Amino acid sequence: MISLFRALLLLFFLVEPSLAQTQQRQNTEPLPADRIVAVVNDDEITLNELRGHIDVAVDQLKKQGTPLPQRDALEKQMLERLVMTKVQLQRARDIGLRVDDSQLEQALQRIAANNKMSLSQFRDALQKDGIPFIKFREEIREEMIVARLREREVEDKIVISEGEIDNYLETEKAKGSSADEYEVAHILLRSPESASPEQIQALKLKAEQVFDRLKKGEDFAQLAAAYSDAPDGMKGGNLGARPLDRLPSIFSEAAAKLNVGEVAPLLRSPNGFHIIKLIAKSGGAITQPIQQTHVRHILIKVNEVVSETDARHKLEYLLDRIKNGAKFADLAKLYSQDGSASKGGDLGWIYPGVTVPEFERAMDQLQPGEVSKPVQSPFGFHLIEVLERKVEAASADRQRDIARNVLRERKMDEAYQDWLRQARDSTYVELRLEER
Repeated sequence: MISLFRALLLLFFLVEPSLAQTQQRQNTEPLPADRIVAVVNDDEITLNELRGHIDVAVDQLKKQGTPLPQRDALEKQMLERLVMTKVQLQRARDIGLRVDDSQLEQALQRIAANNKMSLSQFRDALQKDGIPFIKFREEIREEMIVARLREREVEDKIVISEGEIDNYLETEKAKGSSADEYEVAHILLRSPESASPEQIQALKLKAEQVFDRLKKGEDFAQLAAAYSDAPDGMKGGNLGARPLDRLPSIFSEAAAKLNVGEVAPLLRSPNGFHIIKLIAKSGGAITQPIQQTHVRHILIKVNEVVSETDARHKLEYLLDRIKNGAKFADLAKLYSQDGSASKGGDLGWIYPGVTVPEFERAMDQLQPGEVSKPVQSPFGFHLIEVLERKVEAASADRQRDIARNVLRERKMDEAYQDWLRQARDSTYVELRLEER
């Protein structure tokens, strides 16, 4: 149950009206003549496939309030994104990485729950909006495969030495107890793996042109959507609010010197050229004492035999028994399907960020001695009881775990971009978009 669960489902999008409208147009309007606009090894990307993704992207940009890029720039960026998806899915296929139907079913149930629906209600809603459930299902499978590929090929290979952890802890100790969070947006212009000096110079010129447009007041998010090779380009390149130590080093050093609204001078890394902007900065106290929660739970898993409804009803029945005097620990030993069952469901003292978000949110809302209603997570359904709370300094081992995770996160994005660049350059890609 307890793990540093990677938030895979953050990759999944909730169904937006814009997507439904796009699918309805595709289902009701005749498609223009189709043709191949890219070849990626033995796969092809068609013009209609590209246009469908552009329609979705345009709707998303409008919803975000981002000014739309020029159509030709958006076409080129979207085509490159589709190429990168094909590259990754082919890599996953070559190494035998797959997501089976049961794993996919659990993910779909989670997405449905995020939309406050059962899976059957969610399927009906998709069909009503003109979105084929089979197509949606396979898109989610692809998202999961790409996430697992990144974990296997990049994240699992990041090594953090004990010396790096020692240095980080010493630096944090010297900084004291306060820190700021920086909301940073970025644009990446990725260079090829073995780029020639001429290619580097051309890429630098392009980056300088984008930078000049920003200095003249053009919208950062619009230019990110049009030119950024990073996966978050369509979201304006926003990395969210983070302490400096959770940003890639090249970003943190530049961001620390910026005022809100400023754009840093052009940055160069092995992956290409970067443009970053400081969107916001907020003060936040980072104190050594950390709240810990002593918690126990009863888990009922959802599978081919036990439906969501069955699991929920089972826990509602157990909750009634607890309210009528039954002991939580005794019921956990009898019914919980977690490894903690033999301990009466006791998970011990939990630090923030250790459990999955759904479990932690429900746990944080409980008072000591209070039992939750059934709570759904990627593992199934839970009854949660908070036994007690305390606030104290993290142990030395915990501090090292936190440092290791911070350092891993700092390295992760740059390592992934480097891997993508190598994967792209070692794949046969033929672009035909200009063939009108």
